[in-house]
Amino acid sequence: MRKIFAFAIVTALTFGVSGVIAQSYKFGHIDSQEILKVMPDMDSAQAKITNYAESLQAQIEELQVEFNKKYQDYLQKRSTFTDAIREMKEKELTDMQQRAQEYQQVAEQDYQRYQAETMKPVIDKADAAIKKVAKANGFTYIFDTSSGVLLYFSEQSIDITPLVKKELGITE
Repeated sequence: MRKIFAFAIVTALTFGVSGVIAQSYKFGHIDSQEILKVMPDMDSAQAKITNYAESLQAQIEELQVEFNKKYQDYLQKRSTFTDAIREMKEKELTDMQQRAQEYQQVAEQDYQRYQAETMKPVIDKADAAIKKVAKANGFTYIFDTSSGVLLYFSEQSIDITPLVKKELGITE
């Protein structure tokens, strides 16, 4: 009985392993950064991001100009102030500088959040096209050559960048 059971296990493993070995894999690669650069949606997304960054920068500069004016005024009148007023003005300048630094940190976080939100639809559209092309052409794996992590890919790997561009309606 044990021999029959052992034979059944060996047979099952043999056919199971040969089925895995017989399975063929189709590999492809893409330069996702190249795709993103030429997508028409990228220009409008970049313009929105640039405008947002410029508005944040203008507000930061406005705060800096206001601080500089108050600081210059303080320096010019410092000798006329009493000790109590001088301390109050110095505290006001310190608080103002601290608020400006806090605003700059918040602005940087807002910029990063806005950039991610603005780029998400573009990235999602490219991702959907890559998946559609990969599925339609029977690829098992698609590797992104723009990530810098891929150390080698064979000439048997197919570059699907032109197929994805076509799927997105991008002509060059």
